[in-house]
Amino acid sequence: MDYRESAKQVFELIGGKSNLISAAHCATRLRLVVADESVCKKGAIENVDGVKGVFSASGQLQIIFGTGTVNKVYEEFIAVAGITAASKDEVKQAAAKKGNPFQRAIKALGDVFVPIIPAIVASGLLMGLLEGICKVYPSLAGSGTYTILHLMSSAAFTFLPVLIAFSAAKVFGGNPFLGAVIGMVMIHPDLLNAWSVAGAESIPTASVWFGLYNINLTGYQGHVIPVVIAVFFMSKLEKKLHKIVPEMFDLFVTPLVTVLVTGYVTLTVFGPVFSLLENGVLEGVKFLITIPFGIGSFFAGAVYAPTVVAGVHHMYNALEAGLLSSAGINTWMPIATAANVAQGGAALAIAMKTKNKKVKELALPASLSAFLGITEPVIFGVNLRFMKSFIAGCIGGACGAMVSGILGVGASAYGITGLFGFLITTDYVWQYALVILVAAAVAFFLSWSLFHDEKEEKEEKEEKEEKEANDKKDADNKSHTVYSPLSGTVIPMTEVKDPTFAAEVLGKGAAVVPSEGKVFSPCDGTVVTIFETCHAIGLMSGDGTEILIHVGLDTVQLGGKHFTPHVKSGDTVKKGDLMLEFDAEAIQAAGYDITTPVIISNSYAYPSVAMSAEGTVRAGDVLITVTEG
Repeated sequence: MDYRESAKQVFELIGGKSNLISAAHCATRLRLVVADESVCKKGAIENVDGVKGVFSASGQLQIIFGTGTVNKVYEEFIAVAGITAASKDEVKQAAAKKGNPFQRAIKALGDVFVPIIPAIVASGLLMGLLEGICKVYPSLAGSGTYTILHLMSSAAFTFLPVLIAFSAAKVFGGNPFLGAVIGMVMIHPDLLNAWSVAGAESIPTASVWFGLYNINLTGYQGHVIPVVIAVFFMSKLEKKLHKIVPEMFDLFVTPLVTVLVTGYVTLTVFGPVFSLLENGVLEGVKFLITIPFGIGSFFAGAVYAPTVVAGVHHMYNALEAGLLSSAGINTWMPIATAANVAQGGAALAIAMKTKNKKVKELALPASLSAFLGITEPVIFGVNLRFMKSFIAGCIGGACGAMVSGILGVGASAYGITGLFGFLITTDYVWQYALVILVAAAVAFFLSWSLFHDEKEEKEEKEEKEEKEANDKKDADNKSHTVYSPLSGTVIPMTEVKDPTFAAEVLGKGAAVVPSEGKVFSPCDGTVVTIFETCHAIGLMSGDGTEILIHVGLDTVQLGGKHFTPHVKSGDTVKKGDLMLEFDAEAIQAAGYDITTPVIISNSYAYPSVAMSAEGTVRAGDVLITVTEG
């Protein structure tokens, strides 16, 4: 395939540079964050050579090319788009900002629990294998080897609050080691072990908040949400203290106050309150799953796939961790498996029935990946495209989940579904197999009955109109003026002491060595983006010129220190509006060059981009002339 041609077509069909915020890729997919997804022509993108599916998830437009192909298309894509490569984390951050508060909260919850999955899987697999071997060799249970292996298999679950606290601190921007301390506080040996409460003769108590009320001195083994809430509070407090505590005392005062305040508030407020709420949620889930005849499980299996589409399925990680910690068995995992393999069964029917070669090539591998627990390609690339098949998958998932509820199937870990789930369901092998068989079979036969090949209509008319619109430019030359956003001394971009800017990799323009720490808008337009570190601002002028103002060289390392923004992404600005202030002396004292490149990001779109000033300029003077023709 022609990788550049495919990349060029995708770039045009998403709406071009004006609609693209950032781009990255993973092992199989091109991951794009766009300003307005309604502009993207998904139907036409699916017909681009090499594309195996298109779907939206977690604020990203994800285009499936497959392993070995996506990286080559991505290289061409960033060249065609005239942008720099972004990491997956940067794209995720850009996408997250587009979500509503609930979506961001669910994403944060997923970010906390996903990194812990390897530890839980390792412990769960070891636990399952150990119990399976003991059934074959009962004498092993009394050996020293069993004692050591059992200790290892339960370690992650015993100290789960510490793992969660460490991960949560990283997600919320706190010190991970202080987070771990909070996790340790919550399961300290001086507290009565939560798993021993039922058999204890008496529960020790303590009077808190100057005798206002008493609390039980019990640990929080088996709890997850109180830990997340506590570390969220800790991270906010720590960051606040870093800002207000003088630097000479920061190393001592901030950690001390952070741990002292968070620990006390956690044991006296967050722990008691949120453990009750969490217990209520877990009891509600257990009740749902144990409703007679599997009715509750049927409902859970039906709605699982739609929650994946909505991007809120990350909340199940916390639910599964809570079930494991409190009951020692994960009864939600078989429900997730039923939902996943059912979507695979529905897509397998499409693969076997369709006569469309491209649909067949996409549906078959996507269905197989669903049987292994990876569902995004099958849901977004196949079944949502043929909605009846998606519904068939939901029904199949409901039926499989109902079987799971009736038989009481459970797992010893989370993070694994599908066929690999047999490794953590060693006590329910035939029951788990029946769950998979029912879910996949029901979905397959329903999808086979409902699916009919659709006539793939090529969007030739729409593409032709778009091409005519792009080609329909005024034959007369037009010039756009970009004014200087700062006062100072102008130097050519080639003299900037940074190879990326000097080579004009990001675009042509000019640079200003500022004489004062103020950045004004160089045009009438819109603030497309202002970086979190506030060191750079991207603008779109009314005439379509894309302008990047990058204050200083390598100043991203300051993390926003010494910068005060006066605008935010999406703001409309007029020429001369104050957008940003910065402490030039402090930045230079920190060892950074304050030379500020002013770049025309879409220079590739113009025959000429020329510096139009020399020597000293004032903010508002002509700096760059852009000519189109």
